[in-house]
Order: sequence, then structure tokens, then C-alpha cells
Amino acid sequence: MTNKAYPENSNVLHIKPRYYRWHVNPGIDWTEANTRYAFLDWEIPISQAAIVLVDVWTRHYLREPEERANKVIEERIVPLLDECRHAGFQLIHAPAPEHAIDHPKRIKLLSEAELKPKPSAPWPPEAFRNKTGLYAKYARPTEPRQPELDELRAKLTLHPLVQPEQNDIVVVNGEELHRFCQQQGILFLFFLGFNTNACILMRDYGTHEMSKRGYEVIIIRDCTTGMESFESQATLAQTNGAILFLEMFGKYSLTSEDIRSALKELASNK
Repeated sequence: MTNKAYPENSNVLHIKPRYYRWHVNPGIDWTEANTRYAFLDWEIPISQAAIVLVDVWTRHYLREPEERANKVIEERIVPLLDECRHAGFQLIHAPAPEHAIDHPKRIKLLSEAELKPKPSAPWPPEAFRNKTGLYAKYARPTEPRQPELDELRAKLTLHPLVQPEQNDIVVVNGEELHRFCQQQGILFLFFLGFNTNACILMRDYGTHEMSKRGYEVIIIRDCTTGMESFESQATLAQTNGAILFLEMFGKYSLTSEDIRSALKELASNK
């Protein structure tokens, strides 16, 4: 399947997004064991694509995710971003709103009024949502090291090797990301960053919400890592499971090398 819906004379990126195919071919027993990955064949204009960098921080309160993330940043993300900038690929940094709001590279497509929290819905009751009053007994226990974690979060900064530069922009939330994409005609969003099984999935500028808005979502699977448990750490089951979840439910994946190879092919054809 080849997508030809792009302007004439545009810089076209040839990629083969991977997804997980629930179906089997005729004559094959329809079981989980017989399902497999599949690949599409796309040509997309770089002008309609962007890379969204989710929460690429300097630190993590868990030692192992921080170590894995630093390795991913140094070995995968930095080389990819250098080549993407050179090719004119739009880079969009999406840190947490409290860190993005005053960043000098923020695109500022939302007014101050639009940034204010919306009134709470009448149901469920506010006390239930906040686990206060009669519902306090349903709240999770307060962790003894929570103040330590809060202090670390307040001091977070974007990783020194992945700073916004050149034509990069910063967005404060999913609505601002959407408005920028609409303004620029962007349809394809390539996601990288941390953590795979948290912000990549659940932020309002993350994979799930942007897919619901209608964008084509592709995760760069070797440019991310998740938070693992004592049971999953050895196999990175949480990270791999989050990627598989996306591939199973309407999204796609590529590797950084897939994109770099496509950029090299594009450069050689000019």
C-alpha cells in the first residue's frame, strides 16, 4: 500500500511502518500463535511530518530508567535529530506543561485564558475524584519519599543533549500541538522520549490522544524506554508491551535507523 497524497516536487520520505496484524491469511488457523507483524509501504512528504519529543529529561527518580534513557539519548536520539534537522524535519519538544509554558522556544498558540484549568464535571463528585472527605479511605497511601520526588520534578530540565534549537518548537499541551500541526499542515507524528508506558501513551500530547485527533502516529521504538517492575526488568516487558499495544491498536512503529536510511535515500535522490 503506497500513499501518494503529497504535493508535487516535495521532499518525500520512503518508510515501511510496522504494525501487529490480528488477521491471518485464508487457510491458516485463526489463533494468536499464528498472528504476526506486518509492514506497510509509505511515501510521505517531510513537510507533513514532525517528530514529537516527549519528556526528554535530565533525570529520573528510578536509577535504571535514567541509565537506559541516557544510553538511548546518546546512541539513538542525538544522531537521529542531527540528521532530521539537516533534512528539514520539524522537531516538536513536548515537556510537561509547567516546564514548557515559559520556554523561549514555545510556539504560544494558546491564550492565557485557554491555559486555565476547565471547571470540573459535576460527576463523579469532586470529593470522590480527589479522594477527600467521605472518600478519603479510597486514596492511595502517602509515600514517605513523595516530598523528595516532588522536589526532583520541580528541578527537571530538558536533557542537555536534546535542547530545542534552530527551527525546533516547544508546545505546552496537546491542543497547542494540534494547532501548530493544523497551521503547518502536519499529518504524521513520529514519537520518541520517555517513558514508553506512561507519558508516551497518556499525555494529552502523547500517542493515544493525538491518534484520537486523527493524526497518523508512529513510535520510534528504539528511541524510548519505559518504567519496569522487578518482574519485567530483565525482559523490558513494560517497554515492549507498550510498543506492541500501539502496534496492535491502529498505530505504527519504526526504528531510528529506518528513518535515517530513508533520509539518506532522500538525499541521494536530490
